[in-house]
Amino acid sequence: MKRILGIGNALVDIMTLIDGDFILQEFNLPKGSMQLVDLETSRGIKSATAIFPRTFTSGGSAANTIHGLAMLGADTGFIGSIGRDDTGDFFENDLKNAGVSTLLIRRNTPTGTAVALITRDTERTFATHLGAATELSAEDFNPELFEGFDILYLEGYLITDFQVIETACRLARDNKMLVALDLSSYNVVEGFKDQFKEIIEKYVDILFANELEAKAFTGLDPEKALTPLSEMVEIVILKVGSAGSWIKCREESIRINAFPVNCLDTTGAGDLYAAGFLYGFSMGLGLEKCGSLGSLLAGRVIETVGARMDREKFTEIKNEIITILENK
Repeated sequence: MKRILGIGNALVDIMTLIDGDFILQEFNLPKGSMQLVDLETSRGIKSATAIFPRTFTSGGSAANTIHGLAMLGADTGFIGSIGRDDTGDFFENDLKNAGVSTLLIRRNTPTGTAVALITRDTERTFATHLGAATELSAEDFNPELFEGFDILYLEGYLITDFQVIETACRLARDNKMLVALDLSSYNVVEGFKDQFKEIIEKYVDILFANELEAKAFTGLDPEKALTPLSEMVEIVILKVGSAGSWIKCREESIRINAFPVNCLDTTGAGDLYAAGFLYGFSMGLGLEKCGSLGSLLAGRVIETVGARMDREKFTEIKNEIITILENK
């Protein structure tokens, strides 16, 4: 099995079920987006939503994917930046308990948090204060951290510091690793389209995107976006929500159906799709099987609040994976 190293923003998610969109309007948060906010705004949102049900989980897009992979039994590592605080301890212990090799840098700045505002239609909007996560720098990337890994998985949010993501990709290439990238958020793609284009064309082998991100990057609707994206990378995975996903590799296009689920919260669906896909890929499975595993994990995580599932849920998922792999 191939070993997978993730790099991303180390955050603790505050999953908050809100009643209506008024909080989004009050803080000028476009529904369905990820917005970076300062510490004062983050505190204001937390105070305004204190009356609503909420749970705390360690998070961050790439960390969610790596956590899911580890819970499936994959050999994983994660590089990120956290504070010297209880929140940072919470984040690190959660990854370690899943079996992830934690390669974390401690800072004096508080650990970052992401307030996930979940409306009744299950859509989620993130107000993220990155805190210590922003202090991850290219200088933190000792080449030895990459040794022994076969795949580098990156979240698109890292594009805001081009030197960080470019250095990580270059070190991965020096170590003969494949590079997988998730575009992460349509508004980030809109703001950094040229930077994404450079990184994708130079380094990326496997690209994950949803329909909004693909539209922001190419200007095209999902199926039409597949072709120009596939001309830039070896494998493109385009997620289209309840309609499933498309995988394109060279001239081959594969349609993957979504699993029937009772959707409660879409947080983490893309992250866990990537976990399922990469788990299959790390075992040398065909692309259709990889896509089916991605679809399975995405479907299961949206049946719960937040982007993390417990061991009992993963035991069920592992049994479902056995069934999928047995069906030729």
